[in-house]
Amino acid sequence: MLRPHGLRGEVVVRLVTDRTERLATGAVLSSSVGDLEVVRASPSRDRWIVSFAGVLDRDGAEALRDVVLRAEPIADPDALWVHELHGCDVANPASDILVLEGGGLVPLRFVVEHGAGRLVVDVPDGLLE
Repeated sequence: MLRPHGLRGEVVVRLVTDRTERLATGAVLSSSVGDLEVVRASPSRDRWIVSFAGVLDRDGAEALRDVVLRAEPIADPDALWVHELHGCDVANPASDILVLEGGGLVPLRFVVEHGAGRLVVDVPDGLLE
């Protein structure tokens, strides 16, 4: 949680997940100050304004400043979770790589056209940034 919002115990929360159901009414999140139950949450730009059960005023919200919220993993067989990546071996299919003048690396599988001293590549967004 970042900071209090207003006078009625609401707090500003920044999610580090795209799973907004973490802030559904009734969701229980754990923290260093104990479990916190979501009463209400609404998006506000890239953050959320959240009310927790028992946090009724600005002083209560202030006590939650900078508290980290945690939740149990969600059972989703199609999702890849960060905690599942720790300690894993990575199998990378062999692929020749083009080294661009600016230092960028492009696997040959992204070459979509070639000829007469010219290559055309179709790379995923963010690959060369």
